[in-house]
Amino acid sequence: MKFILFFVFAEVLTTAIYGQTANMDSLISNAAESPNDTATVIRMLQYSNGIAFSDPAKALQLDRKVIDKARRMHNPKLESAAMNSAAEDNHFLGNYADALKMQFEALQINRQIKDLPGEGETLGLIGILYNELSEYRQALEYLIPADSIFQKIPGIYEGCFVLANMGDAYDSLGMADSALFYIRESYYKFAETGRTHLRSFLLMHMGSIYAQFGKNDSALFFYNGAISNSRLSNDQLNTAMSLKKIASVYNARGMNDSAIYYAHQSFVTAQSIPSNLHMYKASDLLAVLYNKTHKTDSVLLYLQTAAALKDSLYGPDKIHKLQVLLLDEQQRQNSVRQQEQEFRNRVKYFLLITALIIFLLLAFILARANRVKQKANHLLQEQKIKIEATLAELKSTQSQLIQSEKMASLGVLTAGIAHEIQNPLNFVNNFSEVNTELISELEQEADRGNMSEVKLIAKDIMENEEKINHHGKRADAIVKSMLQHSRSGLGKKEPVDINVLADEYLRLANHGFRARDKSINPSIMTDFDRTMDVVNIIPQDLGRVLLNIYNNAFYAVCEKKKQIPEGYEPTIFISTKRMNGKIELRVRDNGNGISQKSLDKIFQPFFTTKPTGQGTGLGLSLSYDIIKALGGDIKVETKEGEYTEFLVQIQAI
Repeated sequence: MKFILFFVFAEVLTTAIYGQTANMDSLISNAAESPNDTATVIRMLQYSNGIAFSDPAKALQLDRKVIDKARRMHNPKLESAAMNSAAEDNHFLGNYADALKMQFEALQINRQIKDLPGEGETLGLIGILYNELSEYRQALEYLIPADSIFQKIPGIYEGCFVLANMGDAYDSLGMADSALFYIRESYYKFAETGRTHLRSFLLMHMGSIYAQFGKNDSALFFYNGAISNSRLSNDQLNTAMSLKKIASVYNARGMNDSAIYYAHQSFVTAQSIPSNLHMYKASDLLAVLYNKTHKTDSVLLYLQTAAALKDSLYGPDKIHKLQVLLLDEQQRQNSVRQQEQEFRNRVKYFLLITALIIFLLLAFILARANRVKQKANHLLQEQKIKIEATLAELKSTQSQLIQSEKMASLGVLTAGIAHEIQNPLNFVNNFSEVNTELISELEQEADRGNMSEVKLIAKDIMENEEKINHHGKRADAIVKSMLQHSRSGLGKKEPVDINVLADEYLRLANHGFRARDKSINPSIMTDFDRTMDVVNIIPQDLGRVLLNIYNNAFYAVCEKKKQIPEGYEPTIFISTKRMNGKIELRVRDNGNGISQKSLDKIFQPFFTTKPTGQGTGLGLSLSYDIIKALGGDIKVETKEGEYTEFLVQIQAI
């Protein structure tokens, strides 16, 4: 046979636990005394599995008793297992029709009780039997679904024998690559289980595949490995199969004596099981081999033996019985498919009626909802008129507040600009006055003819003119920068040095603050990352954000200084840093901080902690929107009574 029975050998291992001296008569006697003792019936099944390869007729007798007892105990799972075992006994005896009939019945039971592992095993056994009958494509129709079932069962894969027989089917179909794939897959899977009962079978089929590739030395290596493993476990079936395979290799090489020796050993081993199929295969090969050596008597003997065995396996009566069984099974499957189709049709009809009822119900609900909606629309229309009037009033108020915020910001900028631009203008005025005096001296020295002094005075005038020009351009740059700041929404992205921008607006905010209150002079500390590259942004947008944050910081330290005149040193710290592809700008003050209640609202429009008239509550809201538009983020960390720190992050692009 070309297979090894997974179910049988799995149970054989368990049989050893109960001892190998178990006696069938004593088991039957115990079962008669305790007809409902499940453990005893299971032991009977285990015992039958243990003797199936040496005495299949006696094993079949015992399995039939187990089937009868399982039915009386209403244990369909045990009944299905016993039917599979009995089917294999018939298989060994050459009763293929009886074997298939039992396996089909077991398959129906498995599906009725939804025993997924049992269904997988039964499908696999049916596939094995079709392999035996040389119906390899039909075998795959059962083996492939069996493999799918075992794939779905969680835990260690238990379908190694199914994969192995899929490889056997592909091997027999001459598809060596597919055969090798499934045999190897089975070998890897069975190695994970830690079991050894499939090893001989797998080694033998590895040899068969190498033989197909023409690698006879490798084939013999695997065949001999299979024989060694089989003899260790007293596995006569795989021993007989492997010996016949070795004989075939020597026959292909023309080594008749070695081929006859191994074929004869295969025949004797198969006879000891007994296995009519492998006795037939060995005798058929022996007839061919003796014919090559012209031993007429031996040829006749083995031809007669092969003919008798073939008739016992594939005689007209058995073939007819098998055909009738397959026809009945086909009709049963057609009936099942017809019933399934009728059931699906009933389900479709039920779903159609259900959908119709739901549709009518929805139509009623929608019609009722429509009437309610019409009433609601009338009420909503009235409310809409009131809301539009309220909204117009709110927009007007919002515009006034935004204008107030702009004016407040403009006031800070104006003060900063006045202070910032005063410095270069002073230089311009001073150097202009000095040049006036120097020109007068130049005229006097020229009249005297003192040319060396004239040249010195002219040089001084030239240097003063350069300084006047420098400070004039500086004043012009300040004015242009402020004009850009005032052009809302018209700015364009340009390369900007964040450090320069942060420092410029810090000075403007400081000058604006000092212009309003000269009594407080906060300490300002900076830590700018000088390794940063320029960033492509709209400078006036980021400038507005910085100005708002700076103004809040100056306001915070000013208020705290008023509360704590002595012992408190107002400090503002500004830093920039490049980190993880982003530029971070931090503004920290040691003012009164922000309460948790206010912290959750500081970015909301019109929320302010300043007294009425000193803030509109739009500064941080607008700053938040600007930073988000730049693809960045703005965060705040604070501790009430101690500090507040704003963190602005933008992409370093």
